[in-house]
Amino acid sequence: MWVTIRGFVERHPRLTAWIALAIGMVAILLWSARDVGLTPSQMLALVVATIILAGLCVWIISWEDEEEETSETQPSKKA
Repeated sequence: MWVTIRGFVERHPRLTAWIALAIGMVAILLWSARDVGLTPSQMLALVVATIILAGLCVWIISWEDEEEETSETQPSKKA
């Protein structure tokens, strides 16, 4: 079982980061909004928005990885 999970994490690091971040963010959201009195549809909308936000965060963070990869593959130009 752990081999399967490790293989998935190695093949899909961004998706794994999205899932982990979304779980943490949704847990914090549910804990902080427990006494606010939101309707179930409002809570569902907040959970969906939080999951999308987690995906956007991972995507933005991955921009730095892409810049590092492109700078490593391009030869440096010296004058």
